[in-house]
Amino acid sequence: MAPSPSPSSTPTRSTLTLRVNGEEHTLSVDHRTTLLDALRERLDLTGTKKGCDQGQCGACTVLLDGRRAVSCLQLAVAAEGREVTTIEGMAEDDRLHPVQQAFLDLDGYQCGYCTPGQICSAVAVIEEHAAGWPSAVTEDVRPEAGPPPLTAEEIRERMSGNLCRCGAYVSIVQAVARAAGTGAGRPAEGAESTEAAA
Repeated sequence: MAPSPSPSSTPTRSTLTLRVNGEEHTLSVDHRTTLLDALRERLDLTGTKKGCDQGQCGACTVLLDGRRAVSCLQLAVAAEGREVTTIEGMAEDDRLHPVQQAFLDLDGYQCGYCTPGQICSAVAVIEEHAAGWPSAVTEDVRPEAGPPPLTAEEIRERMSGNLCRCGAYVSIVQAVARAAGTGAGRPAEGAESTEAAA
């Protein structure tokens, strides 16, 4: 049996190519570098925020191949060969993404720290819903039932992995609903609670 390599001879760095917002970047990174740290510290894409650094707050949410991921728990080396989209890649030229525009129009933010993660998550939520993916509050989960109505309850459940410490949840739900083209999230007079979505 061959002896195990000594810790000093085991490689601890890799050179990888990350495709971020449509552009390729070649980096040499420590194997333990998270995607979040690679984005912020190596590529200067600081729109993705570091909140809890434990995958609980959603501030670092990005899209990996169109699906949302908390980048603080994703190793950079595991993102090689995948399409990474951050908040900086949402707009097209000078035109905001419809979700960004809805957040702006409906005040879906206060301090703004969680907003990039909220927007990335909302983009994925709208696509997941359109694809017919059920949530924990979907009543009829049969594939033939099609996408459930995108109610305020559905939006709150689907966005529950993104925390807003300012409590802008009511406006966030309305912004997601507007971007999705539904009437969900517009509260009846006095009926909407300001309770946290999570």
